[in-house]
Amino acid sequence: MSYEEVIFYFVAALTVLGALGVVLARNVVHCALFLILALLAVAGVFILLSAEFLALVQVLIYGGAVTILILFAMMLTRVRDTPAALDGPQRPFAALAAGAFLGLSILAAVSTEWPGETEEITLVPFRDLGESLFRNWAVPFEIASLVLLVALIGAIILARGEEGE
Repeated sequence: MSYEEVIFYFVAALTVLGALGVVLARNVVHCALFLILALLAVAGVFILLSAEFLALVQVLIYGGAVTILILFAMMLTRVRDTPAALDGPQRPFAALAAGAFLGLSILAAVSTEWPGETEEITLVPFRDLGESLFRNWAVPFEIASLVLLVALIGAIILARGEEGE
């Protein structure tokens, strides 16, 4: 086993542990911190794949901006931890749906023809990526930023409360 594989398995384990922490933690702030761990570990996987741009985007946009937006929304809307159990009659259906999704994901990974050592992987230069990003995809990014801004303003309005409060 090469050192790249050892690093990959370590980073993959961090990703899975962070994802499990997001789902299983009872405290909402702890869930957000586990989300940061999982997203940063995914950035580590991108680095191992020599996709530095995607790793940078993962850290800056998802690990930074989106997680900070989630934390602000939780603080501004006064989210309380609910000690009562939230389990209900939908739990078996959720477990069945999660198992089906896991099975489909494993089936897709096993049946995919991955590029081997003999096949050439096409690299896209940063210049072409930047030109495509700012020429073809500028409007969708601006729309996404407006949606996030509206969500933040809505959280502030909800947090302010009524006049007499």
